Amino acid sequence: MFTKLLPAPVGGGFKMEGYWVWCGSVIQGEDGRFHLFASRWPKTVPMHPGWIVASEVVRAVSDTPAGPYQFQEVVLPARGAEYWDGRSTHNPHITKHGDTYLLYYMGSTHPLPDPEPGEAFDLQDPRCIVGRANKRIGLATAKSVFGPWERRDAPILNTRPGKFDSFLTSNPAPCVHEDGSVLLIYKARRYEGNIHGKMMIGSARAPHYNGPYQVVSENPVFPPEKIHLEDPFIWKTSTGYEMIAKDMEGHLCGEKLGGIHAYSEDGLDWKLADDPHAYSRNIVWDDGKTRLMGNLERPFLLFQNGKPTHLFAATSNGTKGFHDATETWNMVIPLATE
Repeated sequence: MFTKLLPAPVGGGFKMEGYWVWCGSVIQGEDGRFHLFASRWPKTVPMHPGWIVASEVVRAVSDTPAGPYQFQEVVLPARGAEYWDGRSTHNPHITKHGDTYLLYYMGSTHPLPDPEPGEAFDLQDPRCIVGRANKRIGLATAKSVFGPWERRDAPILNTRPGKFDSFLTSNPAPCVHEDGSVLLIYKARRYEGNIHGKMMIGSARAPHYNGPYQVVSENPVFPPEKIHLEDPFIWKTSTGYEMIAKDMEGHLCGEKLGGIHAYSEDGLDWKLADDPHAYSRNIVWDDGKTRLMGNLERPFLLFQNGKPTHLFAATSNGTKGFHDATETWNMVIPLATE
């Protein structure tokens, strides 16, 4: 896949003044235009971990896949601490089955006050600790890309005490089949005492997108002591499934925070591709320059006529990931289709 990346348009993708923008998932709507679902949260809170308590899923639109995308509306706003997804929505992944749009996402809640602008806020803040432990995967549905969106009052994939996903479930990567059944790859952490362990990748299935979703392996699909991945994206092929994901240490693809490419016949047993380096943080832009981005995360492939045509990713201008970023946005890289 790395050889198919074309120069990225400098003015493409989606960004918003005054907001951190992250994630990014695109679908062509019934109006023929391209609709990007992303996460945003105000710059009055830190980029990380502000998303845990202040993120909301929004929709932006463009006449072309590359953009630039223009903000349209908040799709999944805060709806109150009593809801499982009432204080933060994040990790959107848009897809469609038949006449129904399916918006997978992560939601969270907590019973504490919102951070004040400029207030110190980090991973040890009680709001962050509680919000992180309450991360769960959910699904909203609509008959139109413009909504209205029906949100469930419970997650579709909850945690399981005593299992590898006992602490949280997040980063949904669904593959919806023609019959409506779903393979869902997701990120998980387990409780270790009263804190959490490493990131792990799980696999669940559902006979229909409405559920029920059941985890299909008692162990993570990658051994966490050897393979440390985040942000999976999967798609169906004639022989099974393929995946791209973020390589946290770089032991697999040769680049820390670069992308890996893997494949599986059944969605459970995954193997690295012969050339596992799917994409790089070193981006060639259409102004002729090459820049090392602070991040290239939450990869999403737009398929048109059965072929991947564009790679979307969350990115930043930092040199230390998002820790020193002053701008974040969703960028797009066109792919060669021949």
